[in-house]
Amino acid sequence: MTTADIMGIVNVTPDSFSDGGDHFGHAEAIAHGQRLRDQGATILDVGGESTRPGAQPVGSDEELRRVLPVVEALAANGAVVSIDTYRADVAAQAISLGATIVNDVSGGLADGAMFDTVASSGAEIVIGHWRGPSSDMYAAASYASIGAEVAAELSARADAAIAAGIAAEKIVVDPGIGFAKAGEQNWRLLREIDAVLSLGFRVLIGTSRKRFFQSALGENPARERLDLATAVTSALAVDGGAWGVRVHDVAATRDAIATLDAWRNA
Repeated sequence: MTTADIMGIVNVTPDSFSDGGDHFGHAEAIAHGQRLRDQGATILDVGGESTRPGAQPVGSDEELRRVLPVVEALAANGAVVSIDTYRADVAAQAISLGATIVNDVSGGLADGAMFDTVASSGAEIVIGHWRGPSSDMYAAASYASIGAEVAAELSARADAAIAAGIAAEKIVVDPGIGFAKAGEQNWRLLREIDAVLSLGFRVLIGTSRKRFFQSALGENPARERLDLATAVTSALAVDGGAWGVRVHDVAATRDAIATLDAWRNA
């Protein structure tokens, strides 16, 4: 049977690109996280600031107000909780309330204290590939050989994390689908994901509901079609060696991976 972690997305935001406002209240977000866990999520990724293209920062105080009660409640209920933040102070407070993973889309570049904070806490870290903030993320979307370049930049960030005292086995790398990558660049990166896998770290893939699917599905596909496409790409990523996938629709991805298992093991 395939071993893969499914990271369920718990957005406590009013403006995330596909589900902003759906679970913005604390009670709604906690209930949503519990549903995702029931559907098969092995990790719940709680975030309080949208990272969609063009999104503006909300500030540390507001991010903390949004996420801390949700992190605390889900961790107390036995869930493995990841905090989706690029701020070291948010990471530290979330860890103190039970988060055991920090998912930093900036790979430690947005806050120079992040790696030291994670190292001192003993938490795991997801290092995302990042070339700039969401407000202007496409400005740096230029690659000659995308797989090799993303792998090299992730390797450099992983080296920095290890130098700060984070054990290599606590590091996950994420090639950052949709972050400083436009349209077909994302498809090429997925095809060249072996370059990232060859680094030797666990690899997390997050394609969920991202706009690059429009090149396959057409303009403005319905959410259900995006979730189907996400499940397909997630299963393909797991088949290719990814440790885990990050998704909104956990049930569809769980079923896609189960189908992959049946295919493999027949």
